[in-house]
Amino acid sequence: MQLDTNHPNFPHYIAVEGPIGVGKTSFTKRLAATFNYETVLEKPETNPFLERFYQNRRQAALPTQLFFLFERSRQIQEMRQGDMFEPVRIADFLLEKDRLFAEINLDRDELELYDNVYNHLAIEAPTPDLVIYLQAPVPVLLDRIQLRGVAAEQQIEKEYLAQLVDAYTRFFHYYDAAPLLIVNAAEIDLVNSDADYEALVTYLSTVKRARHYYNPTPSMV
Repeated sequence: MQLDTNHPNFPHYIAVEGPIGVGKTSFTKRLAATFNYETVLEKPETNPFLERFYQNRRQAALPTQLFFLFERSRQIQEMRQGDMFEPVRIADFLLEKDRLFAEINLDRDELELYDNVYNHLAIEAPTPDLVIYLQAPVPVLLDRIQLRGVAAEQQIEKEYLAQLVDAYTRFFHYYDAAPLLIVNAAEIDLVNSDADYEALVTYLSTVKRARHYYNPTPSMV
């Protein structure tokens, strides 16, 4: 798989997105290794409120959401400070999707507080050269969550995942801030199948503008 990552038209900042369990972080790490790019990762395991959130979403939603907001703000600030060196990066999140979770998890007063905090942070997130949105239906996400065996995630409810999938679908239906590659990841394994992974990488190198849809057939390898 020969790709000219030094070509000026090749994306130097890529963001990978998708609901919990779709495999965005593992795919991000694999892309970074292939392209020799830096990674910017959410690292949910550092959020001290997340396990409590999965146990009682209503009670722990606000501190969980604000922790993620502050952490993403810090990461983006570090990215902007490093722009003078023109680094190449792959992130497993878009800042804009943060409010998607806030709208689902916070009540009206909490959402107003969240918006006030967000506005005072005055975050100026760089626009990716390419956004890769990984899609999969709820049963597939549940199977993958169970398979990877993170203890806190085993409490995630089917109904909550369905809310997230719907919210992501609406968000990316209107998203036009950057070139967008929508990937049907339901029947392919981008982490363990070299054939599936390499086919997608070859395809994404052709994405230049607007939005594209990638509906692959799974490899038998």
